[in-house]
Amino acid sequence: MPCTLGTFGLWLLLILTVSLVAANYSLSKPVDTKAVLSCPPITQKAVLVTIRWEIILRDKPSCTRAYRRDTNETRAINCSDETISWDPRPDRNPALQIYPVAITHDGYYRCEVVTTHGHFYHGYHLKVLVPPEVTLFQLENGTIVCRAAAGKPAAQISWTPGGDCHTVEEPLGNDTVTIQSSCCWEDHRVSNVSCSVSHLTGNRSLSIERNSG
Repeated sequence: MPCTLGTFGLWLLLILTVSLVAANYSLSKPVDTKAVLSCPPITQKAVLVTIRWEIILRDKPSCTRAYRRDTNETRAINCSDETISWDPRPDRNPALQIYPVAITHDGYYRCEVVTTHGHFYHGYHLKVLVPPEVTLFQLENGTIVCRAAAGKPAAQISWTPGGDCHTVEEPLGNDTVTIQSSCCWEDHRVSNVSCSVSHLTGNRSLSIERNSG
């Protein structure tokens, strides 16, 4: 009499013979843009079973979004952020979309793909970038102030020409930081100064005419 494994035996055999392939990536996105996170590619010979996204954000319970190929159904557990969603056709492209990207989306996102050939993972450490608001002005005492407000991460400020400068950093409590640099020049021949602000979202340069009076 032939021996049969049964349903439970087949699943057990699948679990024991499953292979695990994992990859982690670092991803930076400016605030108010669109982020698309992709799952591992599926080989043509493999049969897709399920896809599961695990979203871990700071100070929030983990959110899980799952898709079953056989029933073409999606399911969400502890997911309340409507700006995080599936691609319109998860059966063709099980990517995760975030639009618009916000500071609160800093976190870890992992896609688990279960196929007949094994389990495959793609993880993303998402870092949200916020461009600072840059201003340059002169105080009544002649000091020139360059301010890069509410940037994430903190910006860097440099001067041309260099002077007697003092820089302070002010964390704002929402992961953004304001950097302010104040400079003065004893050389009265310096009539025009420039402030250069370096940031991951782009660099800016402003110039101002010194008012010696």
